[in-house]
Amino acid sequence: MAKSRKIPVSKRAVIQRINRKLAPSREMLKAARGERLRQQVGDYYLIDIRANAVLRHNVDIVEMARGLGVLMGWEELRSG
Repeated sequence: MAKSRKIPVSKRAVIQRINRKLAPSREMLKAARGERLRQQVGDYYLIDIRANAVLRHNVDIVEMARGLGVLMGWEELRSG
């Protein structure tokens, strides 16, 4: 019996997929740049583009991508 393997998808590709899905609602997923910002909002955070306000801190990109339907069951986030 063949072992089922998942297709690796890069973090960048997952973030782009999420942002394309969120574009109509004027929201965007961002990666924290710099240690100070990372301490405040976590590695990834969601912003409202119109208000330039943080909507969610510490976003799990895999969970969000699966919830939005942009990361399929046969795909996995590539580590590294």
